[in-house]
Amino acid sequence: MATAAMTDYERLRLENIRRNDEMIASLMIRSKASDLATSLKRSAATQNKPKKVEKSTKKPRVQDPVVVRRSLRHRGLPPEPTQPKSETPRDRDFPAEREQLLIGDAFVVGSESTDRNLVGAILSASERASLDLAKEKEVGGLFDPKRDLMLREENVKKVVEGRILSVRFLPFWDRTVIVAGDKLGNVGFWDVDVEEGDSDGVYVYVPHSGPVSGISVHPFSPAKIFTCSYDGLIRLMDVQDGTFNMIHSSDYLIYSICQSPVNTSTIYFAEGAGELKLWDERTGRVSHTWDLHEKRINTIDFNPENPNMMATSSRDGMARIWDLRVLKKHQPDSLKTVKHRCAVHSAYFSPGGLQLATTSYDDTVGIASGVNFDDQSLVKHDNQTGRWISSFRAIWGWDDSHIFLGNMKRAVDIISANSRTTTSVFSEYMTSIGCRLAAHPHTLGKLASATAGGKVFYWTRT
Repeated sequence: MATAAMTDYERLRLENIRRNDEMIASLMIRSKASDLATSLKRSAATQNKPKKVEKSTKKPRVQDPVVVRRSLRHRGLPPEPTQPKSETPRDRDFPAEREQLLIGDAFVVGSESTDRNLVGAILSASERASLDLAKEKEVGGLFDPKRDLMLREENVKKVVEGRILSVRFLPFWDRTVIVAGDKLGNVGFWDVDVEEGDSDGVYVYVPHSGPVSGISVHPFSPAKIFTCSYDGLIRLMDVQDGTFNMIHSSDYLIYSICQSPVNTSTIYFAEGAGELKLWDERTGRVSHTWDLHEKRINTIDFNPENPNMMATSSRDGMARIWDLRVLKKHQPDSLKTVKHRCAVHSAYFSPGGLQLATTSYDDTVGIASGVNFDDQSLVKHDNQTGRWISSFRAIWGWDDSHIFLGNMKRAVDIISANSRTTTSVFSEYMTSIGCRLAAHPHTLGKLASATAGGKVFYWTRT
């Protein structure tokens, strides 16, 4: 249409359109609108596209619940002055409602619905043991463990579910009961002498929420079983009273426990970074604390012939012998120090009290002997168990002649204390690595070997 033929209205309309276009161009509205439309289309396409499902290791954030009982660490407060300066504190608080337990409440129903048979067996054997205190341990004879130790098929039993950290025999003369503590907080009992057909003889309790690092049973009080754990608790299983009483609670991990051979009312235990503590039943509290090592104490052991002499092993690479009569709280002096290049997992006196056997991650077993334990020698042994198998701990047998410990090839190694030679004993029924061992305190030739899978292999004489 020619411009000359336009009306005044049309010319005004075209002029308004031109001005609006110039204004829009100056503000870049069309460009921004186009970018916005493109962005909306891309977002819609992404939302409609099926998402790839990926496993995420991140846990959703949840609000912390209100907790009534919290440790000093959780409250952001420093430990008490009596606590060690360093060492990992336990991860969580144990529920307050479980500080006092009945045995029945801690019992896990397994093949049997009740633990009545085990309780009866322990009480009966304890009564007989109290009448037999004058008996001497069965030693000597023609028994040669390198030749006569054997494992029968029926003497293999799954006792607990997790990796076993502690194992021992109850100190009975006429009944064989093995107790084991595992990584899951379980304490399992295997009554080996249960009558065939009645049950499998296994009874499991859950008195702890963390790994059971130690078990102590005094020969003069075999119905009282003490256990310590990484949950920071020490519990007393009093079979006579039917309770699992908590006798000590700590904000730090507890690594080992031991009783003096001449005192049933005191407990020595290792807590935190190198501290040794003494709990006294008469006062119901910790009466003494000593700083013995720079790092955690793995084992505590008393000399059978001198109850004032105690040995400790530590992650700091040393085993030390102490005289309790002159032990100072800070910077105490040890009678003797056995040094290794790596962590020392155990230090145990021989039954005669004249030798000390140490086990280290430096692939050696140390033997200290002589009047003042000055004669020290090392026997090479593969101790690289890794993180999934409990560290090897060399123990003495029934005299001062032989030392027993695990073998990475599913055997029991026997080291001669005289010749320093090693002999391995194999069995077709030994289907896993026996990492923690225990010898029967009274009966010659009874040896328990515990595994990372919760099994116990019970070796006997041929």
